[in-house]
Amino acid sequence: MPFFCSCFRLPAPLRRGGFWVLAAVLMALPGPLAAQVPLAAAPPSAATAVSSVAVPASLSEAAPDSNRLSRRLPVLAGGLAITYTGLMYGLSKSWYTGERVPLHWFNDLPEWKQMDKAGHFWGAFHQSRGAVDMLRWAGVPERRAIWYGGFVGFLLQSPIELLDGRDPAYGASATDLAANFLGSAGLIGQQLAWGEVRIMPKYSFHTTRYAALRPNVLGRSLAEQHLKDYNGQTYWLCADIGAWLPAASRWPRWLQPAVGYGAQQMVYNDPAANAALGLRAYRQYYLSLDLDLRHIPTRSKLLRRVFYVASIFHLPAPALEWNPRRGFVMHGLYY
Repeated sequence: MPFFCSCFRLPAPLRRGGFWVLAAVLMALPGPLAAQVPLAAAPPSAATAVSSVAVPASLSEAAPDSNRLSRRLPVLAGGLAITYTGLMYGLSKSWYTGERVPLHWFNDLPEWKQMDKAGHFWGAFHQSRGAVDMLRWAGVPERRAIWYGGFVGFLLQSPIELLDGRDPAYGASATDLAANFLGSAGLIGQQLAWGEVRIMPKYSFHTTRYAALRPNVLGRSLAEQHLKDYNGQTYWLCADIGAWLPAASRWPRWLQPAVGYGAQQMVYNDPAANAALGLRAYRQYYLSLDLDLRHIPTRSKLLRRVFYVASIFHLPAPALEWNPRRGFVMHGLYY
């Protein structure tokens, strides 16, 4: 995360998470959002009720606007290439400044209850989602936009494994690459099947008491903890069930059921070190509701942009948790 690397050094799972690339992608989305005005500005009619707010339902290869394509695509490609190249160069020069060793692999799958893999999936999915929408904005035909943009998340995150693979303290992770691939593939599959995103990965965070037990790894400040403390992170899958219902259904598409995954008591990866603190890591599963702000009608371009970016986060809502330690737990407001 180069945006924060001058402030602190992240542990390997978060360094490989590609979180910072997602921010760069989402900052470049004013174009695609402009194309969403007609559907986002007014409530859908019965004929269009099952269409996506953000994505055309049809995958037909309509003739591209050659003028728009010639004007926007070079700007888009050049801007992303320069930005990403600069970020990678800065990362390699300022972050990976220690000893370099030959490329090697490291199996980090057992660590952090696989929370970092969920982060890789989430990051790659939304990087690909942003890229597909940007290519649509540039005038690229639908199927090409999906295929070309769909693997952007995987391509953006994977080079970080090469850097980690030459760090003697870490190593390249095959399971990180797999999670990156699955995130991009999940976006492509939905776009090809439905022409829109109906199952949206989301993220939420809350502070925990565990950061104070190991602040150098889990974070000292709130900003650090937000990025480094897996105990406070929850990853969600939110289903747009209104997209599957009949056009006459009155179910609001902005209200969506969500399932979540998290974990607790992870101060060390070593169970013995955790046990010395009286801790034993365990998983948590959640059932909640989510608000998809993209489906709230508005004529404000600013709000549409805010809603688009906010759609990567799960907003606070009541939730039912189950975990093997305490069984069922009801949260009046969980995030």
